[in-house]
Amino acid sequence: MTLDDEILQEFLAESRENLDLLDRELVALEREPAGQQRIAGIFRAVHTIKGTAGFLDFKQLESVTHAGENLLSRLRDGRIKFTGRMTTSLLAMCDAVRQILEAVEQHGNEGEGDYRSLVDMLNRLHMAPSALPPPNGVRVPLTLPPPPLVPTVDRSSVLRESPPVEQHLELREVQVAETSVRVDVGLLDRLMNLVGELVLARNQILQLVDHRDATFAGTSQRLNLITTELQEGVMKTRMQPIGNVLNKFPRVVRDLAYSCGKQVEIEMEGAETELDRTIIEAVRDPLTHVVRNAIDHGIEMPDVRVAAGKPSTGRLSLRAFHEGGRVNIDLSDDGAGIDPERVKQTAIRRGIISAERAARLTEAEAIALIFKPGFSTAEQVTRLSGRGVGMDVVRTNVEKIGGTVEVHSVLGRGTVLKIKIPLTLAIVPALVIHDNGERYAIPQVSLLELVRLEGAQALAGIETLQGAPIFRLRGNLLPLVYLRTALGGAPRGIAEDDVLNIVVVQADDRPFGLVVDGVSDTGEIVVKPFGREIKDVSVFAGATIMGDGRVALILDVLGVAKRAGIMTASRERMRTDDKALDASAKSRQALLLFQVDDDSRIALPLAKVARLEEFARTRVERAGRRKVVQYRGEILPLIDLCEFFGNGHTQELTESLQVIVYAEHGRRFGLVVRRIVDIVDETPDIECDAASPGLFGSTTIQGKVTDLLDVVSVIKALDPALLEKRSAA
Repeated sequence: MTLDDEILQEFLAESRENLDLLDRELVALEREPAGQQRIAGIFRAVHTIKGTAGFLDFKQLESVTHAGENLLSRLRDGRIKFTGRMTTSLLAMCDAVRQILEAVEQHGNEGEGDYRSLVDMLNRLHMAPSALPPPNGVRVPLTLPPPPLVPTVDRSSVLRESPPVEQHLELREVQVAETSVRVDVGLLDRLMNLVGELVLARNQILQLVDHRDATFAGTSQRLNLITTELQEGVMKTRMQPIGNVLNKFPRVVRDLAYSCGKQVEIEMEGAETELDRTIIEAVRDPLTHVVRNAIDHGIEMPDVRVAAGKPSTGRLSLRAFHEGGRVNIDLSDDGAGIDPERVKQTAIRRGIISAERAARLTEAEAIALIFKPGFSTAEQVTRLSGRGVGMDVVRTNVEKIGGTVEVHSVLGRGTVLKIKIPLTLAIVPALVIHDNGERYAIPQVSLLELVRLEGAQALAGIETLQGAPIFRLRGNLLPLVYLRTALGGAPRGIAEDDVLNIVVVQADDRPFGLVVDGVSDTGEIVVKPFGREIKDVSVFAGATIMGDGRVALILDVLGVAKRAGIMTASRERMRTDDKALDASAKSRQALLLFQVDDDSRIALPLAKVARLEEFARTRVERAGRRKVVQYRGEILPLIDLCEFFGNGHTQELTESLQVIVYAEHGRRFGLVVRRIVDIVDETPDIECDAASPGLFGSTTIQGKVTDLLDVVSVIKALDPALLEKRSAA
């Protein structure tokens, strides 16, 4: 690459950054027209583009930016007032500059676009009668210089193209050190591939280590540490703030709202949240589409909002944050919300579902129909909507990168769309399992927990509901999928001495159990995408090479769920017999067993238990007459059950307190007990009346008499104000 080519590439990259800045700042300036510092920053960005365009002899680009610079100069000097028409014209200038830059990059020239009408418009705005006289009759000097144009350019040549005042300012600020460089993304991708191969080689070497050879073991451990640090370093070079996508939306919202005749403000939070570059590129289009949807379908017209008691200006909120090894993106609006009945009728009219099935849908399931292919509630086709190619494409694109999409809406109040996506797709932590003689990897972002059933427990634990296998996990019905069956193999039988391994995973926020032969290990895997011939195999997300050199396929949990019918047929089967399901679920529930003395056995529903904790007795404080502890940012009242049931002295013998954190009436309480015994699934039928206050009665659990705790009665007996104050609040 020649020096001229390097200068041109630097100019194109820097100009695009400045254009993104201009989009954001012009929209912000429209909201706060009095921002003189912002106007000065906008002026500098346009001046930088114009100066280098003149140096590189791009006459048309120089002409367009010069007209914009003249207008901004008068705004900066306070000689004219900023108006919305100026925003539109300056944004049009930005679009024109982008078109010219695109032509320069592709064809080496400025293209054949005609921008004379745009230049005339900018000049007319610039030549308009001054709204304000110049302050004290003098020009307001620029407080900060424009940034250096191109590091490799002969500065004396560039400065000769600039106005005298700007020359003087730039010369004073010219040995600022460069702290960053631009790197071609293709090079980063090649580095990432090489690091992936290094990780695979590292894994293989670690499997060959003979710990009897201290030198070899030490060297391999050193290689492991270096590889890990190198991997983290290269991953950081690929990470970019999601603000690179979010920062474009103020301009998008402004233009769309203007074209729809609506008033919309956008609030953004978490622009600094970082993602892998490939993930950012993949999520750009889905986010743009849902923002357009929110303005077109969600936010009402100003007069409609006012009639509904809302402000005339609608609010759009975009929030990005890290959670559980993933990035969450929440888009919410305060618009009209989604009407489930209208969605049902549209789905019936378009042949997506039958009327009989629509009648059985819950409100949430009806709203989820917006993700069906071909669905659209638009009455007519416009340039924004109505073609039935919408939310299904959003969901498909997000799921391709291992993400999920869900929507929550309240009619008349607004809608929240939640997108969850992985941080990276290149190297991911995974669980390695084996089934039917083959090994598979499951990304840990989809993993919830592991369950192991042995012998009679395996035989008794698996039940059948409407022909589908299920497992009762802590009182909840968990659909099961036998992996070998989902992959086309023969069904697996269960013997009396068999061991059943259930990998509890989550697909589209719906947990299910994957039954496999065994669980091998956890570790980092390098994701290798499939070739074109097999890229559409839905149950696999790619492949990886294990430490022994063999290939293992990476399971696509959502694809497995769809193949097995968990997301469709089994859900329908369960829905058709809701009453039987409810009765079955209520007949057994998870109970926590504990003791308040050596002879007692008391149970309470596990569903109301938030956590089991152990507190040092020194942490107990007093708030009035109550015993409390500081717990997770709140004051947790303690209810001493040992004391309540008459055996408080048994607790005094220990240095720590066993506490059940219990949720009731919208707040949490700490139930002090002597010992946690077990968690069981039982049918808690009361077999005899309560023998003392604070109990519902007694039943038989595990062959032993067990009391059923009435927590509300205990709290009311000890300190009724705890419940009353919460209710009043």
